[in-house]
Amino acid sequence: MLEEYVVKQQELPIHLLKTEKYKTTNIALHLKTDLTKEKATHRALLSNVLKSATKNYPSRKDIRLYLDELYGATLATNVQKIGDWHILSFYLTVVNDQFIETSQLFKKSIAFLQEVLFEPYLDEEGFFSEKIIEEEKRLLKQRIDSIYDDKIRYANERLIQEMCKNDPFAIHPYGDKNMLFEVTKQSLQEEYHRMLQEDDIRLYIVGNHTKEEVQDAVASISISPRPKRERKIPSQRRREEKEVREVVEIDQIGQAKLSMGFCFPVYHADQNFYAAQVMNGLFGGFPHSKLFMNVREKESLAYYATSRYESAKGLLFVYAGIDASQYDKTTRIIKEQLEDMVQGKFTDQELAQTKMMLKNQLMEAYDSPRSIISMAYKGNVLGKERDLNTWMKGIESVTKDEVVHVAKLVTLDTCYVLRGEDA
Repeated sequence: MLEEYVVKQQELPIHLLKTEKYKTTNIALHLKTDLTKEKATHRALLSNVLKSATKNYPSRKDIRLYLDELYGATLATNVQKIGDWHILSFYLTVVNDQFIETSQLFKKSIAFLQEVLFEPYLDEEGFFSEKIIEEEKRLLKQRIDSIYDDKIRYANERLIQEMCKNDPFAIHPYGDKNMLFEVTKQSLQEEYHRMLQEDDIRLYIVGNHTKEEVQDAVASISISPRPKRERKIPSQRRREEKEVREVVEIDQIGQAKLSMGFCFPVYHADQNFYAAQVMNGLFGGFPHSKLFMNVREKESLAYYATSRYESAKGLLFVYAGIDASQYDKTTRIIKEQLEDMVQGKFTDQELAQTKMMLKNQLMEAYDSPRSIISMAYKGNVLGKERDLNTWMKGIESVTKDEVVHVAKLVTLDTCYVLRGEDA
C-alpha cells in the first residue's frame, strides 16, 4: 500500500511514496523544460557528463568506489520526452537504512545526488572537462546511430518525424546528431546554468521513510526561485491535409516496416482516458486484439502487428512488419479492424479480457519502484495523477458504448513504410 506525501523544501517539491514493500529506497530527480533540438542535444550530453565526475569524485572509478561504500548503490541517468517537454532524470537506488548497521545511508545518498547535480567536476577555467565531453559525445553518437540500426525503432521514429514535423514532439530526446558536434564546453555550461535556474525540478522517493526523515535529508538542498509559469497542456496534433499522407523510404532490408499514425484526441487528463486505453487494448494492444488475430494470425500479412496509445499527445500508432508487396492489402485490413471497433464488433468477453490484461499490466508496473515513480511523475506533468485503485476502477467501469465513442474519434493521418529496394 502506497502513501503519498508532497513535502515542500523551498523551491523543490518532494513526492514521498511511502511503502514497506521494498528493501531499497529508490530516488529520482526530474528536471523538465520545453522540448527543442538544441536543449535536447545539450541535455542528453549533460545527463552523462554529470554522471561521469563530480567535485569530490572526479572520475567514473571514484564514483563507482563511493557507490560501493554506499552498500552497492546504483546511479543512472536518462532523458525522455513527455508531450512537448524534455525530461532529464537522475536515479539512485540504495539499501534501506533499517537493513544495515548505519542509519545515515539515506541521508548520504541524497547528499551524493545533490553533488552530482550541483557540484560537477570542472576544469581550471570553470568549465566541464573537455576530455569527458568528447568521450560522452562519442557514446551519445553511438546511441543515436543505434536507432537507425534497429529498423523497427527507426521506422517508428520516422513516422513521428513525418507526422509531427512542425511540432516539438518530432524531436528525439537524444537531440540532433549533427548539432551534437557543434556543442562546446561553453554552450554546455550555459545550458547547465539555465537548467538549474529555470527547469521545473522535482524529487521522487519510493521507500519506507517518514516525512521528517526526508525533510532532514534534503535540508541542505537550495533551489533558486523558479519563473512562474502557467501549467500548459501539450499542443494537439490536428490534421492539416484532407488526404492521408503516405511516405515511402528505401533501405537495405528484407522485411518492410509499416508505421501508421492516427489522430486520437483523447488525453491523459480526459474523462475518456480509460476508454481510450481499453479501445487501444482491443484494437492492437494485446495478443487477443483485432490487429494480432486478423492481420497477423488469420491473414498472415504481418510478422508482428500492434498498436500504441500516446496519451500525452492524443495519438495512436500502428506498427507492423510486412511483405512490401502486401502493403495495400495490409493497410486496408488494418482500417477494417478500426471500422469494426467503430461498429462495436467486439464481444463482451473480449472487452472483459482486455480490462483484465490492462489491470494486470498496472499491477506489474506497481511491482517496480521505477515504474511507480514514472507513472506518478507523468501524471503530474500531464495534469492528472491517479493512484492504483482509482486507475483500476476507471478501467473496470468502461462500457462498450464508451469504447465505440472514442473509436469514432480516431482518424488516419500518416502512413510510413520502410522497404527494400527490390520490393
